[in-house]
Amino acid sequence: MLKDDEQNRINHSQLLEQLNVLKREDEHLYNILAVDVWALAKTMDEFQPGFWAAFMKNREKALKRFINELIKNKPNGAKRPPFLH
Repeated sequence: MLKDDEQNRINHSQLLEQLNVLKREDEHLYNILAVDVWALAKTMDEFQPGFWAAFMKNREKALKRFINELIKNKPNGAKRPPFLH
């Protein structure tokens, strides 16, 4: 029985370590993507002034459209907390 508990602790610690590694890798990937987007936007803004402002306006419109679609397609019978109604 003691060996099972020990093995469970080892497996648990290995799992936690793997989760931490995945979290760090995810954060690194997110940072790399952020730099890539910034570099692309900076480059495009140099070739076509105002590109970034136009991109952000289009992004805002797309986000509003997406939210409206979510609201429109929301199931009516869903249980939601009162502060989200």
